[in-house]
Amino acid sequence: MFLGIDIGTSGVKAVVIDPMGVVVDQGTAALSVQRPHRLWSEQEPAAWWAATSAAVRAIDPAVRRSVRGVGLAGQMHGATLLDAADAPLRPAILWNDGRSAAQCAKLEQAVPALRTITGNIAMPGFTAPKLAWVRDNEPELFARIATVLLPKDYVRLMMTGDKASDLSDSAGTLWLDVARRDWSDVLLDACGLHRGQMPRLHEGSEPTGVLLREVADLWGMDQVPVAAGGGDNAAGAIGIGVVADGDALLSLGTSGVIFVATRAFRPNPDRAVHAFCHALPNLWHQMSVHLSAASCVDWVARLTGTASVAELFARAEATGPAKGAELFLPYLSGERTPHNDADVRGAFLNLDHDTDPGRLAQAVLEGVAFALADGLDALGDAGTRLSRLAVIGGGARSAYWGRILAAALGVELAYLEGGEVGPALGAARLAQLAVDGGEPAAVCVPPPVRQIIAADPLLAEQLAPKRAAFREAYPALSTRTA
Repeated sequence: MFLGIDIGTSGVKAVVIDPMGVVVDQGTAALSVQRPHRLWSEQEPAAWWAATSAAVRAIDPAVRRSVRGVGLAGQMHGATLLDAADAPLRPAILWNDGRSAAQCAKLEQAVPALRTITGNIAMPGFTAPKLAWVRDNEPELFARIATVLLPKDYVRLMMTGDKASDLSDSAGTLWLDVARRDWSDVLLDACGLHRGQMPRLHEGSEPTGVLLREVADLWGMDQVPVAAGGGDNAAGAIGIGVVADGDALLSLGTSGVIFVATRAFRPNPDRAVHAFCHALPNLWHQMSVHLSAASCVDWVARLTGTASVAELFARAEATGPAKGAELFLPYLSGERTPHNDADVRGAFLNLDHDTDPGRLAQAVLEGVAFALADGLDALGDAGTRLSRLAVIGGGARSAYWGRILAAALGVELAYLEGGEVGPALGAARLAQLAVDGGEPAAVCVPPPVRQIIAADPLLAEQLAPKRAAFREAYPALSTRTA
């Protein structure tokens, strides 16, 4: 068996697969996010470790005893700052934290070649501007930083004692020369850092160490190898077989991501498209990233007092697509692709006396779909043309939302068996590659297709006026000046 662990934003998921890739057992544990100030988003690293152990120990002990390797996936970009004794110096600053916009501008001025080296715009979500913010605002703490780790790699440190990372996750720091797959000394120096404070770099399918004896005993396992793993999106892609040039997925988790595997480094930073290393050797990927996706559904369920997300979907379906005038801008945490705007915030428009929870829910489903369509347009500007997307993440449970998404995006959606398992499945497959070797295409096979949802031209026509209004609304929300 092989264990995959995904350190997400809202929780940790642990999944065990057999050698054929079938999920045998899984466990979860919840996490919470702290927002002490506007634009801030933080978590305590100790909470990741506690949730990881809880999720793993929720798996049947007999299954755990059969595990031969572990892989890690996790939320990207989080800045975990450790002192010389490897103790966290402050809460980790997360991927959806927006406090460092000023530092982004300074980094681009300091390193004019930044976009060429990294393939990306400097955005507050990345790790580098977070460290520049700490340097500018918490200088005494900054001076004590001995190591900077990403969230999953802090968990690795607790598991193995090793300071290591994979290239897909590290590409999201804004310190990596993405074409060369190595740290950039120029970009590290621009943040007042050096290689000695960075983890060792590995391909995602390489082992980085073995479980510490005390961890193995706690989890009821042998001291098995731990694979480098991947950032959540790359690991999610590995889990559903997106491992060849042109393979693509749509991830509907806390954030929404369109992910395309490429055999070459193909950046388009001017439209806020991300270009990163994949979690396998000699592969890269493009992404359009939307900071709020399925999290908008959870939010509107709480807002309307709806008992469950399933009930919310049922209310939206009873309302029907494109029926109400309500419009939702899903920028609850700002936005990346294509706007790169950490300050913009979400909004409902066109509310009236007939607006009810069902119409609000429908507007949210449409609004997220429109934002994803904006991202797909940005990928098109980078020369990427897609006709099909495999769907993963919690939002993959709703076929009704799939109809709206397919129509708005103009592509066919393939819903896969077990697609909601997400990055943890890919992490387990990377563990399998690290232990047994083999060709990635033979190990990372797509799960069976559960359902195909084609783009409905009539529904697309009905949604078109609302999509046009959606695109016109962003400039009115934005606080930017010309």
